[in-house]
Amino acid sequence: MSGPMNRPIGGAMNAPTQRSKDFRGSALRLVKRLTPQRTLTAMVLLLGIGGIAIGVIGPRVLGHATDLLFNGVIGRELPLGLTKEQAVEAARARGDGQFADLLSGMNVIPGYGVDFAAIARTLLLALGLYLIAALMIWVQARLLNVTVQRTMVALRSDVEDKVHRLPLSYFDTRQRGEVLSRVTNDVDNIQQSLTMTISQLLTSVLTVIAVFVMMLTISPLLALITVLTVPLSLLATRTIARRSQKLFIDQWRNTGRLNAHIEETYSGFTVVKTFGHREIAEKKFSELNGDVYRASFGAQFLSGLVGPATTFIGNVSYVAVAVVGGIQVATGQITLGSIQAFIQYVRQFNQPLTQVAAMYNTMQSGIASAERVFDLLDADEQRPDPVPPTPRAQPFAGRVEFEHVEFAYRPGTPIIEDLSFVAEPGSTVAIVGPTGAGKTTLVNLLMRFYEVDEGRILIDGVDIADMDRHELRSGIGMVLQDTWLFGGTIYDNIAYGRPDATEAEVIEAATAAHVDRFVHTLPDGYETRVNDDGGNISAGEKQLITIARAILAQPRLLILDEATSSVDTRTELLIQLATAELRRDRTSFIIAHRLSTIRDADLILVVEAGRIVERGTHDELLARRGEYWAMVNA
Repeated sequence: MSGPMNRPIGGAMNAPTQRSKDFRGSALRLVKRLTPQRTLTAMVLLLGIGGIAIGVIGPRVLGHATDLLFNGVIGRELPLGLTKEQAVEAARARGDGQFADLLSGMNVIPGYGVDFAAIARTLLLALGLYLIAALMIWVQARLLNVTVQRTMVALRSDVEDKVHRLPLSYFDTRQRGEVLSRVTNDVDNIQQSLTMTISQLLTSVLTVIAVFVMMLTISPLLALITVLTVPLSLLATRTIARRSQKLFIDQWRNTGRLNAHIEETYSGFTVVKTFGHREIAEKKFSELNGDVYRASFGAQFLSGLVGPATTFIGNVSYVAVAVVGGIQVATGQITLGSIQAFIQYVRQFNQPLTQVAAMYNTMQSGIASAERVFDLLDADEQRPDPVPPTPRAQPFAGRVEFEHVEFAYRPGTPIIEDLSFVAEPGSTVAIVGPTGAGKTTLVNLLMRFYEVDEGRILIDGVDIADMDRHELRSGIGMVLQDTWLFGGTIYDNIAYGRPDATEAEVIEAATAAHVDRFVHTLPDGYETRVNDDGGNISAGEKQLITIARAILAQPRLLILDEATSSVDTRTELLIQLATAELRRDRTSFIIAHRLSTIRDADLILVVEAGRIVERGTHDELLARRGEYWAMVNA
């Protein structure tokens, strides 16, 4: 093989060191993705404001019910016929100043007991307010869920579109499991984080504001005492978050590395077992799994300290309010119902802060995943097609010309140097040479998987750089050494070459590729299902299916890259017969180590170190007794 030897060895282990992440910038960028749902977002905000505003009135109403009850109890003990002022003076006259202060702050009528009817009306009002608030919050949660789901649908669509715009070099320098982790695990984690945090964050912020306003209406002094603890909570949260943020980034980076190792091990499980690398694979898994464990444990442990820290600070303010509030009630500055309502407000004020702190680990985890997804979305894309692209003749006539082509996967390490040749329409060009000579790179350039650094590649006189990639590739058929079958039936795998083909055309292509011969020996025939990697059929049968797929596609240009390297001699003969029919009247490029497959080629190119060292027919090259002659003898 020449391709993989030429490409940079990819993988997360060789990826560049991850740069310092912008937590705030990524969070704002994630929130901005909600803007297409601005109408729903506005409704969510309005419902949240309304529900919380109504909900925070409840403690004040309940406090009024407590005042009615307490006023009735005290009033029943006072002589009937006195005014409140007279009762206060009488208490002071007998030296009970503390009771007089308490009485002065109450709305009591001496001689009258508890007004249970008024209390019932007050409680019903509170119940109604709570029901309305709950309904509004429920509707808000439903709309918020719709908003988040629509946002995630758009994000997944953007990621999918981005993957198709990325150059092949992006995937060559990263393990597949690492990329899969970004487009699956990280996106799912963002969704869960948004669902959990946005609702909680929005509710918490609105609750804190509304509760603070209500506390000010009761006692500015107590409100000030409560607010003084907020900076301490924020300081504790910020201190812990700075330490845990890096660990969350490490957690998801290590998760990607672990997924990459698992994907590679499972996809090459037969190779691992054959060469006895089970212990090595398990050791590598244990190391990567340990990295995930340490990062995850550290991140969760540190972020888990935020909740207890803020709860402790909140309890300090709760104690201070209880002490100062008790003094104010005793001195008649506020009523018992008011201090009861205020204590409820303190709990409501501290609870959102504690909840935000408790779910801060979820938010940090989501932002860490968002950074990884945004990193993918910001990756350099392949060069866009010209607008409009140069139209090509339909179909290709098939003349291919390389003009002084130069290319390097890495700057300063050329793979192809000043390479020029012409393939006439309908001819067969064979490319031979040692591993790493650049043979597969030539066809990658022809398919525009990579762009040439210098020179041009022309098809029918048109530079392929000026063509639409889809139009270019739709006219080229490829049969590679590494066959690819998807999970489905044999019929579906062949029909993939031309989805609009009729059943008769699929069977005809299968017959031409000698697939029909072995399909009838299978229990379900063409409906036999194959695994994702085709593991339940032989390598030769897989190769014949891919040839049938290429025959069905009816391309004008054909590329055969080591198509017979992994099959037995009998299957090789079948493949040669199939490809001979496939190559009829088509310009074909054959890359092969087995020289028996290229003897009848119209042009043989001998490539070494990215240069053509010999060219000619089989007989002409043998007569020169050069590199090709040495390869044949070897």
